Amino acid sequence: MSAEPSPAVPSFESRIHGTLLGGALGDSLGYAVEFDDVAAIRSRYGAAGLTSFQQLDGGSHFSDDTQMTLYTVDGLVEALEWANGGVAADEAACLWLAYLRWLGTQGVALPASAPVPQPRWIDGHEVLKHARHPGKACLSGLGTGEMGTLARPVNPDAKGCGTVMRSAPFGLVPHISEAAVYKLSTDGAALTHGHPSARQSAGAFSLLIHKVAAGSQVRAAAEHALDVVEALPDAAAELPQRLRAALELSASGSLLSPEELTARLGEGRVAEEALAVGLYAVLATADAQGDPASHFRSAVAVAVNHSGDSDSTGSIAGNILGALYGEAGLPSEWLDHLEGQDIIRGMAQRLVAVTLG
Repeated sequence: MSAEPSPAVPSFESRIHGTLLGGALGDSLGYAVEFDDVAAIRSRYGAAGLTSFQQLDGGSHFSDDTQMTLYTVDGLVEALEWANGGVAADEAACLWLAYLRWLGTQGVALPASAPVPQPRWIDGHEVLKHARHPGKACLSGLGTGEMGTLARPVNPDAKGCGTVMRSAPFGLVPHISEAAVYKLSTDGAALTHGHPSARQSAGAFSLLIHKVAAGSQVRAAAEHALDVVEALPDAAAELPQRLRAALELSASGSLLSPEELTARLGEGRVAEEALAVGLYAVLATADAQGDPASHFRSAVAVAVNHSGDSDSTGSIAGNILGALYGEAGLPSEWLDHLEGQDIIRGMAQRLVAVTLG
């Protein structure tokens, strides 16, 4: 009897689309229960919790996580457009201008001290012009009108998950070093969050996506990201602790209950916890995956059914799986329920155009 054929290796273009669409799927399912504890989730959806879009009566919406991820893509695309035209651009400044345009979609007037960004294609889509519970530090950091930097953070103590949930796109820029990926991501995080853990979690996540999109398995990519952050001279101790815990717990052979998940890894409301929960969900469900779409469903269900920041942890898990399997690995029946696919695919294609040609 011949062996089962192995799944086709996804193209890098497919991984870009998969990362953005997968993150939006995890975000959308998680956003439906973001403010519910696990008891409320079980009461509404049954013992297994929310495991499919068919359970949602009022349809689904993605949150600020997907909004800001797409604006991260736009900032990178603008910088790469300048670079491809032979003009040097400040990548962090392009990201800042993109995030200021996102701020405008939230009904927040730009401060007088901020530059007035020129509109771009992404700004013309009404689906992005909704306030879906944006993070306070993202709003306050951008609302200062000052461009936050590592040396001059606008929110020195902010360590919420608003950095890590928007940082997958940095890992989708091919042909650059991992040092460049890390710097892009942490510079982008510093625009709104100053705490070392918030910046380093974003950097670790981007490195993980970078490795997975290049063909690495998730566990190997996560172990590499852990090695990188542990070697940092200013390493925030809580980040490697959470990453190591996620790696160890996911290898135990049994799934944690939602209560155990939050007790061991946290609720995901701060950056390192969100990364750890999303990573755990992907790794802990890998052995029973069956096929990519089944793995996606199982992992996202673990990532969103807990008493924590379900949209961000779901988004992170979806980003990782999309980078791993490409667009073809996403559940087609879930994609049928995803809002704003034209803008998500449009931004993915714009990133493809400036990176792969």
